[in-house]
Amino acid sequence: MSSTRITVFDQPHQFEPLVPAQRLDLLRERTREVFEKSATLKAAASEPVRAGLREIVRSMNSYYSNRIEGQSTHPAHIERALRQDFSATPDVAQRQRLALAHIEAERELEPRVDSEAQALSSAFVREAHRRLYERLPAEDRRTDDGRDIVPGGLRCHDVSVGRHQPPAWASVPLFLDRMDAVYGRLKGVDALLYTVAAAHHRMMWTHPFEDGNGRAVRLQTHGALFPMSGGLWSVNRGLARDRDRYYLMLDGADAMRQGDLDGRGNLSEKALWDWCSYFLDVCTDQVDFMARMLDLDSLRQRLHAFVLTQRASGAGIEYREEAVLPLQMLAAAGTLTRGDFGRMTGLEERTARKVISRLLKDGLLRSEGPRDVLRLGLPLHALNILFPNLYPEAATAVMD
Repeated sequence: MSSTRITVFDQPHQFEPLVPAQRLDLLRERTREVFEKSATLKAAASEPVRAGLREIVRSMNSYYSNRIEGQSTHPAHIERALRQDFSATPDVAQRQRLALAHIEAERELEPRVDSEAQALSSAFVREAHRRLYERLPAEDRRTDDGRDIVPGGLRCHDVSVGRHQPPAWASVPLFLDRMDAVYGRLKGVDALLYTVAAAHHRMMWTHPFEDGNGRAVRLQTHGALFPMSGGLWSVNRGLARDRDRYYLMLDGADAMRQGDLDGRGNLSEKALWDWCSYFLDVCTDQVDFMARMLDLDSLRQRLHAFVLTQRASGAGIEYREEAVLPLQMLAAAGTLTRGDFGRMTGLEERTARKVISRLLKDGLLRSEGPRDVLRLGLPLHALNILFPNLYPEAATAVMD
């Protein structure tokens, strides 16, 4: 016999269980697999390549988190916003500001993660919300019905979210305190992913803020996964690739307890387990995908293909096959001096300098200054070949 639906949530016991208590062996085994794959990934390719990829993932997180909310902007616009180049079209400029705020907030939050448990705290999600919204002008901090969004401030009225009725506004601190008590006990690896998943859902269910709950919670989830992921894979990418399923699974985990065999809490333990299992599927898919992208042999082949494609497309005579070997060396070793890069091409010195200059201009090479070492760059226009399907939206035409 199913539980009677509660019309007003105002006591923390009403959103128990906060983590599943049954059939945990499978979730733990899959978590260990993701952890091991993430550790391998953090040692793949060279650190400059991984650092460049982290910046792409950070941009992707912004793009995909905002796309989940139906407010995405083209990756090219995000790249321009990073250079403080904003569109003259007000709606596009507003979305650019939001994307940039997300990137900067994420960059600031990552070094503040002391532990996964700390990142799952209510203090961290409020900090995430504050750092996101304090960057936006007042006109960007209003809801569709004209309410002001206070950065980091809890909501002060009751709301409905689709079919879900979140807790009464005055009781939100009680629900946050209960989450802190439970998720603050997280230790070790085995329970990590299903605890992060459960916290993601229960924080969304609580809906602590006036607006921006999804964005703040996904920033929190990124923070909680950061010690494991190293910023090299993104659960946001996986959630956004099937936005309807993400919302469907979130909605499913709202279910009330379905009889005596469905746990001991007020909400369904089976539905929470299903949500956690789905979340682990997304994590596994994303870490596996990125492992394929950072496979060194494959990356070398894709660098070769990119140079040949650029030359065949008429991008410039500087895209010479002689440049492939030093580019491949950068993927593995991380840095080369300009002299070493030029010598590895086997070209005459003046020609080698022209090749380096062109690759720097196009972003395939990076350097902090004319005498600094060279690093491999990962420009947006090259991603469809260097990292196919990683960020396919970056290769589409800009329509707005």
